[in-house]
Amino acid sequence: MKLDLAIGDSPLVLAQPHGGIEIPQSLLSRLNPKGRAMEDTDWHITRLYDGLIDNATVLSTPIHRYVIDVNRDPSDVSLYPGQNTTSLCPTTAFDGDPIYREGEEPGEDEIGERRLKYHAPYHDTLREQLERVHQKHGYVVLYDCHSIRSQLPYLFDGKLPDFNIGTNSGLSCDSAIEATVKNICAQASKYTCIANGRFKGGWTTRHYGNPQTGYHAIQMELAQCSYMEEKPPWDYDVKKAEKLRVTLASILRVILELRL
Repeated sequence: MKLDLAIGDSPLVLAQPHGGIEIPQSLLSRLNPKGRAMEDTDWHITRLYDGLIDNATVLSTPIHRYVIDVNRDPSDVSLYPGQNTTSLCPTTAFDGDPIYREGEEPGEDEIGERRLKYHAPYHDTLREQLERVHQKHGYVVLYDCHSIRSQLPYLFDGKLPDFNIGTNSGLSCDSAIEATVKNICAQASKYTCIANGRFKGGWTTRHYGNPQTGYHAIQMELAQCSYMEEKPPWDYDVKKAEKLRVTLASILRVILELRL
């Protein structure tokens, strides 16, 4: 697997774990129509963030999250105990429906193979880049880019805010980062926002975020209705997206201006 990596010199690292749409043919044939539709993709996430800020390091994987979710704990411990969620190698979609043909779900050995083939290389590369940037600047800010449909009753009630900021309840980054990002989102016209609501940050945010040692991590989960159509064929809405990109660019720019 070839990861998509653009190396920059600034303190900012953008990670995009769920924008890939590649599924090996041997696995694709085991998925049911629901699985093959890949409806839980973070659609257009790379395009949405492309060119918003100069000189950031950007890492993404081409592999779809149905193969393996690189934003999950590799031991498959739930990030949200007691709440509906999906696993390291999902067998259900975000609405709770199965994505495999009956009897075709992966066993433990296969999950282990996928972990070594896809999950480990992504995090080896991410860790390497975080350490490189930290060594250069004395600190690093990992900004984890995500998006999700705004209404998914299996996962959460009602409609999701446009901006969902996750900092592991304030533990994964300096408080100035969370406060600054939340303030920009709150002031953005006609958008809604929340910090550490349904989404507090995935494994990436929780695993790498250690502000005491200069490793800051924040997750941004965007409601997809803010920049695209939330139904097949999942079209990118240029007008909506360009408006949203103004706010996203402001977020990234101000993060870099903070003295950490």
